[in-house]
Amino acid sequence: MGTSSSVHHSRRACLRDLAQAGLGWGLGAGCSGLVAAPWPRVQLDRPQTAAFRAWFVALVADQVRRPSPRWVHRDCAGLVRFAVNEAFKPHDARWRRAMGWPADRPQPPEVDLRPDQVQLQKPWLTADGQSSAYASALALAQLNTRFVGKSRTQALPGDLLFYDQGDEQHLMVWTGRAVAYHTGAPPSPHDNGLRWQRWERLQSWPDTRWRPSEANPNFAGLFRLAFLADAS
Repeated sequence: MGTSSSVHHSRRACLRDLAQAGLGWGLGAGCSGLVAAPWPRVQLDRPQTAAFRAWFVALVADQVRRPSPRWVHRDCAGLVRFAVNEAFKPHDARWRRAMGWPADRPQPPEVDLRPDQVQLQKPWLTADGQSSAYASALALAQLNTRFVGKSRTQALPGDLLFYDQGDEQHLMVWTGRAVAYHTGAPPSPHDNGLRWQRWERLQSWPDTRWRPSEANPNFAGLFRLAFLADAS
């Protein structure tokens, strides 16, 4: 019990140090020494970033309304991975049919990856320094994002809220209008596990561990996908 508590404290301390130091990305998987990894390998430019954000948020919203059968790993990190993966795809008639995307629904501009950016179709850095189609919530926050802050005023659509609850880590997505997330519960005929909550509602959430506030030690903060261009 003491060892587990020590590990949780160390991880939270590392995430706090990351925030205070203003490090952008690449926190080592063990948090030891805050050693930056060579990441991201490539970034989107600003127009691509705007297009990606629009697609990512639209896809997250679509899953909350009606999860796609193409989405296999139904948890918080799986929601992020799925929406990122689908945002990078060409959104042609075949894709719309597979996703059940209505033909008359407006679509954002395409991201249009350049040849040197196609590696982003397998975008996640893992603890061993390899790129992968899979990353856990912890790996997404530690290795594949940059810290933004803890205030809603710093958030842009598509930014991630990261929570460290000791034995479990959790991600939520800021869509610009609300926070979307997966509860982690197995889907059932009457509950797909997906939720919308207004930021203000979360700030007064009965279980204080889920409040996105400076006073909550479980809220590590807002994190931005590392391959996105800077906002300024």
